[in-house]
Amino acid sequence: MTPSSWSPLSLSAFDISPDRGFLPATDPLDQLPEEPILSQIAAQLPKFLTARQFRHFVQDRLEIMGAVADEWGLDVFRSVMRTLSFAGHAYVWEDPDHPASRLPASLAWPWYCVAQQLGRPPVLSYASYALHNWRRLDQQKPIELGNIVLLQNFLGGLDEEWFVLIHIDIEAKAGPGLTGLIQAQNGATEDSAPDVVQGLHTLAAAQEAMRDTLLRMPERCDPYIYYSRVRPYIHGWKNSPTLPQGLIYEGVVNYAERPQQFRGETGSQSSIVPALDAGLGIPHADDPLTQYLVEMRDYMPPRHRAFLSALEARVDQQQRPILYGYVRDRRTTHPELWTAFCACVDLLAEFRDIHIGYAERYIFRQHQSHASNPTAVGTGGTPFMPYLNKHLEETKRVIQG
Repeated sequence: MTPSSWSPLSLSAFDISPDRGFLPATDPLDQLPEEPILSQIAAQLPKFLTARQFRHFVQDRLEIMGAVADEWGLDVFRSVMRTLSFAGHAYVWEDPDHPASRLPASLAWPWYCVAQQLGRPPVLSYASYALHNWRRLDQQKPIELGNIVLLQNFLGGLDEEWFVLIHIDIEAKAGPGLTGLIQAQNGATEDSAPDVVQGLHTLAAAQEAMRDTLLRMPERCDPYIYYSRVRPYIHGWKNSPTLPQGLIYEGVVNYAERPQQFRGETGSQSSIVPALDAGLGIPHADDPLTQYLVEMRDYMPPRHRAFLSALEARVDQQQRPILYGYVRDRRTTHPELWTAFCACVDLLAEFRDIHIGYAERYIFRQHQSHASNPTAVGTGGTPFMPYLNKHLEETKRVIQG
């Protein structure tokens, strides 16, 4: 297809908000269906884990909840998925030296059913950990640090809360940036240089806000506390040194008692950076991290996954990403386009650079105390340091030369 034949992109077509980005359009529900045991888990999970009694609690119950109701609606399914996901990981990782290799049917079956409704695997993913796991203290104030708290924790405490809230604040600040990115994309297809420039300026302003929030991570999240008290519960069971076969979901007929392997929760399941890569046309040569990031899309909400595919499909007649090709061809005639584009790429590189620094301080440099919490691989189960640096260099290279 030629650029002029592309129809305009719309955020609303992919359940993305111009104000909130990939966060849900309405605040997540803090109420669960009338399921007493599920509500008890949601309220008391940190206490169960502190006492290492959660497995006993689950094993003593014939069922965690009744039948999954098709008429619940998306918001209810998300809230139930949040609680079941925390519960599933709490059960597996309660004892880091002896993770559970089997999940009782009382947890496994409802978790699987709800995951099917949401188009995601039954494992804790970023959507349940962050996107659908917050409430505002004051409904009249923005979704930002100081006005948001988590709905669900593992152990609780300042460091765990702050770590996730940083991500939620960044997601909210990305909303206007996605609006700008789409304006620039549509401007390129319609040969409207003013729209491209304006969209890129809007994107850059949002990226600056996202960067400033990311820089606040060390304020209330200590690297040692993160590694030893927050990170252990978000690992998955794929490429896991202590669960090499994966996890058996008892009672799930479709799995037929075969161990399943799913990646752990990770910020790589956020759609923000993949959207910026796709929209700005940042190419990444094939490597283990690139393959892993493609796999991470299976853990995203389906409409967000579709948005990334739609961005990647928009190429010009030379098969270049449409926005990149448009601004590069006009570097001489419209230098303001290239300047605005380069500012966005520089900010993306800066965001990546900050993240690499955190990965080193919060994970790589820590002293490994349990095989289940390795320092050489991320919570998704892949080695990260060399490939994060490679992706940073590939980002910078787009505007060099």
